[in-house]
Amino acid sequence: MLRIAQTEYGIVRGLPAPDPRVTAFKGIPFAAPPIGINRWRAPQPCNNWEGVRDAFAFAPISVQDTPGLGTDIYCREWHVDADIPISEDSLYLNIWTSAAGPMDRLPVLVFFFGGVLQWGYTSEMELDGERIARRGVVVVTVNYRLAAMGFLAHPEITAEQPDAPANFGNLDQQAGLRWVKHNIAAFGGNPDNVTVAGQSAGGFSVMAQMADKVSEGLFHKAIVFSGMIRNPYETDPLIIPKSLRQAEQEGVDFFSYLGVRTLAEARALDAFYIREKYAEYAQTHPRFMTCIDGVFCKDDSYKAFLTHQRHRVPVLAGNTLDEFIGYIRAEDDTTLRERAGELFGERAELFLDFPQAHEKSDEGYAPANGVEIAVKAAFRAEQRSASPAPCYYYRFEPDIPGEDHPGAFHSSDLWFFFETLAKCTRPFRGKHYDLARHMCNYISNFVKTGDPNGPDDDGSPMPRWAPYQSEHRAEMVFGDDGAAPSVENNPYMRFLSEHLYRETTGKDL
Repeated sequence: MLRIAQTEYGIVRGLPAPDPRVTAFKGIPFAAPPIGINRWRAPQPCNNWEGVRDAFAFAPISVQDTPGLGTDIYCREWHVDADIPISEDSLYLNIWTSAAGPMDRLPVLVFFFGGVLQWGYTSEMELDGERIARRGVVVVTVNYRLAAMGFLAHPEITAEQPDAPANFGNLDQQAGLRWVKHNIAAFGGNPDNVTVAGQSAGGFSVMAQMADKVSEGLFHKAIVFSGMIRNPYETDPLIIPKSLRQAEQEGVDFFSYLGVRTLAEARALDAFYIREKYAEYAQTHPRFMTCIDGVFCKDDSYKAFLTHQRHRVPVLAGNTLDEFIGYIRAEDDTTLRERAGELFGERAELFLDFPQAHEKSDEGYAPANGVEIAVKAAFRAEQRSASPAPCYYYRFEPDIPGEDHPGAFHSSDLWFFFETLAKCTRPFRGKHYDLARHMCNYISNFVKTGDPNGPDDDGSPMPRWAPYQSEHRAEMVFGDDGAAPSVENNPYMRFLSEHLYRETTGKDL
């Protein structure tokens, strides 16, 4: 097995994973520590080291609120260690490989974690890459800066470094991809067969990388787990990127909140002081996210997808059943009609003819999954390009077991795609493990070839997953009965996806 690898910065040594046919390399630096003068700068080249560096343990996680202190479902699921090391020195990545040597040239999966660009880390339990690596894929998980450390903008930063004025967390991700291109062959990976993937904010980040010209050639396929997020009825200011000028003004306000006037003074502050002040600041101010800086990010990346301004690579994307449900806020049928008129104009009556429009809950009328609608609008738009790239849609909807009866909640599919159910405390049974095996197979196949189809581990064929097309809106539904292909023929879904496309692009689909 490959236990030692030569990178461009030095030699690293990994350890056997629980399956000794896989080697895990953890905590490999891919950039210089973003501290001191490097705080709020694009990632800088890593320093060389002498001898063999042991890559035996995950590096500290990026500066963020201490994980595991809450009682929400995510603290119960995987943010369970309140003593996990946290440091501003956090630009490290991890690799799982089953290669016997550098000449194997296995396909590569590079994964970005989620967490609203505010929280998250590569050492989360569900993101263990061993099971995918067993399928002949080299798995890489990349850490990146978050929140105030990763997404602050300020006029003085822009003046000092106009070539990289903001979006430092996204630039970290890009640096990780560039490191993979230059170094992954030493771990038995093929730099010419790389798939970039991410979930939630990580998927949102994949969308941003697909829209950035500088990323071209760094990956050849893309997976977006729950990362195309659009409420069909409302504009979410957290999702739509701000202008650089707006982000800079928020940075000025934050410097004032910190009690500093200059960039040099802010860089001299303790990172954990900044963390605590940002936590206070975010209670009454917008959080720092990816902004349109004119360099890395030139527009809303979702709009870029709809208008074919992205890298022409195959895409696999989808959603869980119970995440990001949008509603029309109305008290009764009368106000529903008024609100529908405001939203849909002359098409309001067509909308109101749908029975789904009159479904009501405590949150409002017409529940609709914002990720599903966004993905399907994007995939239908792709069909209008001169040479459409293959796109594959999934919906994850099994009954997740547990006394809390959580439904197919946001992020619950990660246990299945990474086939890490055994790390979870939920009472999963055989059918869940069978589903996870299939889901992990599909993802691994897509990483290898750009097509998720292929045999199961016993050689029997898995259900065929067809690409999503305008005239054949194929889905793969992951549910209690396993993987089940279907074809969506829902006029209500079609209406909402067309509306979202129109609202985003100003054109009809």
